[in-house]
Amino acid sequence: MGTYNIYCDESTHIENDGHPYMILSYVSAPYHLLKMYNKSIREMKLNHFYKGEMKWSSLSKSQYPLYNEIIDFFFSNDLNFRAIIVDKAELKHSKFHQDHNTFYDKMYYQLLNKKLEPDCNYNIYIDIKDSYSYLKARNLKNYLERDYSNIRNLQVIRSYESELMQITDVLMGAINYKLRNLNQVTAKNNIIKKIEKLLGKPLNEKTPPYERKFNLFFIKLQ
Repeated sequence: MGTYNIYCDESTHIENDGHPYMILSYVSAPYHLLKMYNKSIREMKLNHFYKGEMKWSSLSKSQYPLYNEIIDFFFSNDLNFRAIIVDKAELKHSKFHQDHNTFYDKMYYQLLNKKLEPDCNYNIYIDIKDSYSYLKARNLKNYLERDYSNIRNLQVIRSYESELMQITDVLMGAINYKLRNLNQVTAKNNIIKKIEKLLGKPLNEKTPPYERKFNLFFIKLQ
């Protein structure tokens, strides 16, 4: 029994944005540890003279020490990460009589489905990207409540409001960077190497379904 907060984010999720992969992900944390975790992350930011929110896109050489410490923090605490990765070359919306928004809602459901324990309660937060985010949250809530009665709260928030949402962005950004073979920024390459060392496998390989700490699911569209 217990309550968990789940912080969801997405990357290169628009159908024709020129990027090959759509990624949806989350970081989850026990509710009773949230204050301690947020306090620790804010202290790390202060120690590194870092202002604002952490984002994979802003990671550079000068910011590497903080991000390096954040990765250690994630792997040494009771935080879990999950991502589902879709190769957009495999999209066949017309075959399934759906548009991309409907597919997107289905993938968000898949991100969370079977990862919610029946004897626990959940607060789910989604990073607000645009006006569609509110509809997305409502649709996801409707999907989940058909199968789960333990969703206490599901709402959109802005990423700067949540330290753990920012960690979701960093971990997801590392996966997308690896998948796209982008090697231009040394600090990003080093963070990826660190994650892979702690994980014990490359970021472009799936993990077993039962993996809890860092779960990667590459969806094969039929």
